[in-house]
Amino acid sequence: MALKTPLIRRRQLGTALSEINVTPFVDVMLVLLIIFMVTAPMMQSGIGIRLPQAETESSPAEEGLTLTITEDKFIHMENSVINQFLLEQKLREYFYGKEKKIVFIRGDENLPFGFVIRILDITKKAGIEQVGIVTRPLEPEEKK
Repeated sequence: MALKTPLIRRRQLGTALSEINVTPFVDVMLVLLIIFMVTAPMMQSGIGIRLPQAETESSPAEEGLTLTITEDKFIHMENSVINQFLLEQKLREYFYGKEKKIVFIRGDENLPFGFVIRILDITKKAGIEQVGIVTRPLEPEEKK
């Protein structure tokens, strides 16, 4: 009687893949980089308003608060929209404990004058010491 031993099949073990293919990763990252480079300038444009023109150029200093008022009377304060009836309270909260109280108003040129005066009155009632109006300079063909 012969002893039969089962045949043991030995698999040939190939070399394991020890390196990660980085090329697809780099391709995806370059596409994302291009997308961010194209969209970043669009995101920094801010609130779309058309400032009134004046011969003297005025721009806000870095230490004051800037209120932006759009043509449809929305008041923007630090990336949030404020109701005009809550503006005085929000200004008091913002400037609580601050030494200098300066506000710059960027208003659309098509805003009614009475609405701008109402906002100026609210800022004065909130205890703001200085209020400035931001304008854009006259364009060369309009200077005469």
